[in-house]
Amino acid sequence: MTPATTAAAADTRLVHTVGVGALEWLYEHRDGFRLEQDADPETGFLERFKPVGELAVICKVLFREGVAGSRQADLARKLLDHAWRDVLDGGRMLVRGQRGEPMSPIPFEVYVPFRELGYSQPELEDTIRLNHRLASWAGLEVVPVRRLGLGAFERRFGLPPSLPEDEAFSRTWLGRAPEPWTVDARIGYDITHTVFHLTDWGENRGGLPSPVADHLALWLPVWLDDWLDLRRWDLLGELLVVDACLPRPTLDAAAWEGLAGAQQPDGAMPALGPMPDGDPEDVFDVVYHPTLVAAFASVLATSRALERLSAEASG
Repeated sequence: MTPATTAAAADTRLVHTVGVGALEWLYEHRDGFRLEQDADPETGFLERFKPVGELAVICKVLFREGVAGSRQADLARKLLDHAWRDVLDGGRMLVRGQRGEPMSPIPFEVYVPFRELGYSQPELEDTIRLNHRLASWAGLEVVPVRRLGLGAFERRFGLPPSLPEDEAFSRTWLGRAPEPWTVDARIGYDITHTVFHLTDWGENRGGLPSPVADHLALWLPVWLDDWLDLRRWDLLGELLVVDACLPRPTLDAAAWEGLAGAQQPDGAMPALGPMPDGDPEDVFDVVYHPTLVAAFASVLATSRALERLSAEASG
């Protein structure tokens, strides 16, 4: 396998339209963001928090980049208010979850983006600060990319990272710069989230060390081609986010056209292959993440495309 040639840039309108449709679907299906109040502790009450935290992260990116239309911005704010008020009960569900699993990082990870967007739960913040002082917190057995992410969340919350970022990054797959042809789906997600954490979800593109950015610029087109061929829309969307985090994004036209072609008329994005059928709640659980990713990729890629057009006009 050899690095792909530079691809033509995707049409900005097509990229933007993917995000518009994705956000419309997420709003229409907002009841899918739900908790299981009576979940067995052994199976995990906290597992249902993940979609809510991911929603907050993506909405924060949408507000930050400033490329969404007024309707998109309004839907994003309504989604956040619904998630905070109706799903998390003003943050009280996060407190409950933290009490049930004191050393779980999930309530903390979910809370940070909401806090950055102006929501507040003082009792949870007190618990977070207490937990951070415990040796058990720094000793949590998590995979390297998760430890890198926890450090980023700690920094954003105002706490010293449990492990210095350079050291945490050096333990990740991407930090070791291994053979690029060994990438599989699991490693692919490790790569994307390493980039997300290093760049604060695309806000700080300078957070990528130059050798890493060069490595990604060389091999990302190959990975985009691979996952497009496999119709792995969820991972393809995340890799398109990585592209938008690079100093010189390609905005790969073939990948974006493939992603847009997989999107359903109502805005939903399947994770793999065609759209699944079945119980609406089950379908939501499969589809919400690739749809969120499509919105995320769209916002960042639209922002980068507009930057490029502005630079060309001024140059």
